[in-house]
Amino acid sequence: MTISAIGPAAIPALGFGTFKLKGDDATDMVDAALSEGFRHIDTAQAYDNEAAVGKGIARSDVPRDQIFLTTKILPENFAPQTFVRKLEESLSDLGTDYVDLLLLHWPSKEVPLADTLGAMNGLIADGKVRHGGVSNFNIQMLEETRKALGSPLAANQVEVHPFIDQTRLMEHMVANGIPFEAYSPLAQGNVLGNPALQEIADAHGVSEAQVTLAWILAHPNGIAIPKTANPERLRQNLAAAEIKLSREDIARIDALRRPDGRIVEPKGLAPVWDD
Repeated sequence: MTISAIGPAAIPALGFGTFKLKGDDATDMVDAALSEGFRHIDTAQAYDNEAAVGKGIARSDVPRDQIFLTTKILPENFAPQTFVRKLEESLSDLGTDYVDLLLLHWPSKEVPLADTLGAMNGLIADGKVRHGGVSNFNIQMLEETRKALGSPLAANQVEVHPFIDQTRLMEHMVANGIPFEAYSPLAQGNVLGNPALQEIADAHGVSEAQVTLAWILAHPNGIAIPKTANPERLRQNLAAAEIKLSREDIARIDALRRPDGRIVEPKGLAPVWDD
């Protein structure tokens, strides 16, 4: 099975998300995901599972240099010295000398973006971070990032699934060669049972979840990061890369977008969404 490599960082287009996985469950699932064929592992300091994820990577037979590992730092830690210290903590917890991708988890309204990205540039120069990216950034913030980051912007990780309208943001990213990483790609399970997705899935002999992942991968620069605690679902998620949707299929799924489709509203943060 061939998984496309996306963008300047050559990010595997299907990743394994670890949100809400803790302790031994996180370790076991990371190990299982790598054994099944995933080569892209996504975590974050906010998930409180980096040490468990690191154990799963260490337990795996897959060499570290064949794994694309992502973590994220929260805006409360964006002051440059704190940012560097928090990355060092992540490296220690993950049991690695570097991460392939470091993301700013949410925008900060307190610390100037250029200051944080200056620290990011230093970490990239030191080899502790291979590529820099962002998460939950709108168009204006992406443009600010591109000006301040000393290397190509590797990705913007955002909520993408059939029910949210991210058209303006996606068009901007495609036009500027910025990959998007879809979190909550299955709308936290809400794709299951949707009549349109079910019809398309039945026509292909697959599940609604697989159709949804295939739809994301059909986008230019599209990366999906599904999370599962069920080892049996790992192979199904990977198989989504082999599904070829028709233009009609994609148009039907595109038509499911709605104005109130956003699911993730961060507690204690005030993100700036695109209008």
